[in-house]
Amino acid sequence: MWWIIIIGILIIAAAWVAVDFKLGRQHFIRTRMKRDYPVRESDIQLFSRGPDLFDTMFKEMKMATSSIHVLFYIVQDDHFGFRFMDLLMEKAREGLEVRLLMDQLGSFSVSKAKVRELEDAGVEVAFTQKVRLPYLFFSSQQRNHRKITVIDGVIAYMGGYNVGKEYIDENDKPELSPWRDYHLRIEGEGVHDLQTEFTIDWYRGSRKQIEDDPKYFPEPEKGLIKHRIFPTEGVNIEDFFREFLDEAKEEIIIGTPYFIPTPILMDALCRALDRGVDVSIIVPDNADHMIVKETAFPYFRKLLPKGAKVYQFLNGFYHAKLLVIDDHFCDIGTANFDQRSFFINLELNNLIYDKAFIGTLKKEIAKDMMESDLLSSEDLSNVSVMTKIKEKIGGAISILL
Repeated sequence: MWWIIIIGILIIAAAWVAVDFKLGRQHFIRTRMKRDYPVRESDIQLFSRGPDLFDTMFKEMKMATSSIHVLFYIVQDDHFGFRFMDLLMEKAREGLEVRLLMDQLGSFSVSKAKVRELEDAGVEVAFTQKVRLPYLFFSSQQRNHRKITVIDGVIAYMGGYNVGKEYIDENDKPELSPWRDYHLRIEGEGVHDLQTEFTIDWYRGSRKQIEDDPKYFPEPEKGLIKHRIFPTEGVNIEDFFREFLDEAKEEIIIGTPYFIPTPILMDALCRALDRGVDVSIIVPDNADHMIVKETAFPYFRKLLPKGAKVYQFLNGFYHAKLLVIDDHFCDIGTANFDQRSFFINLELNNLIYDKAFIGTLKKEIAKDMMESDLLSSEDLSNVSVMTKIKEKIGGAISILL
């Protein structure tokens, strides 16, 4: 009799999760704020190493004179996280307006004592995407995956790096070090859009409105690179990516730590291969989460026979999120090529239309490919029973991975 009760409880729990998730996502989509930024002109610098990125970012934060606004998905409770927070406290004590916004679950390791220390120093601290009623399960799954730093309203950073020792190549897991990612420094018109994105998320987390204050939006100078900031919130990105994939004439390059495309995007990739487009996908060989690596295998089995090249990055952990279409467009940001990024998370991408920048990016991508092994159909033809089990489990819960 007891097993009937347990099965009944599991069925009820599964039904509650499904209904909670569906209604929660519907509610968020109805109430979200849709943004559509125009093409801007900015100067953009590419970073592919954490130590280089944070050395430059921290130097510019130390030179700030009016405000520092920071949003990270993850801030770790380790020596590098403390160094980062100490810098924020130092600038707040100097009289600057300093705001730190973190995802509630992504930055769960930041203690209440550390938050009090930050606030006592004058740093305003808030957490975004809190787990709350009535949609407990959906709110626990929807994460703010964005990373934004805006300094004095004139310099901004965005991309894939979070704050923690693993992002400066001090990972406790040697197989995940060094950490390979891409981040952007932006100076010019696009800074206003990133400042706007920060203020919107700041209001969500703190309920404090700062969006209309002109002091955070000084008149920008135009840069040399045309680009567009593209925020997504559970919709739009799938159709957006499909349009770009369908427009490709010669080459598609996808870089992602998690390759779990939707049926629409898989069809677009297959169409591209059928019309002779060179499709390359870079993923990590070592996974940082269970199941995600194996979940990609069924997709690769369809793409490899059509001529796709799948590179498994060997030199540490590959966390980059990029899409390159021919020589005229690339996308760098926070969205992985997976269903969680497409349908659940709050993401932030930068669409760049500049041949010279794309050339620089492709040189970095060539290094990634040189440090990778090519996956073959034979590699996936005789996998273990455990791998098959992981594939099935991952396929069943793909939107949550």
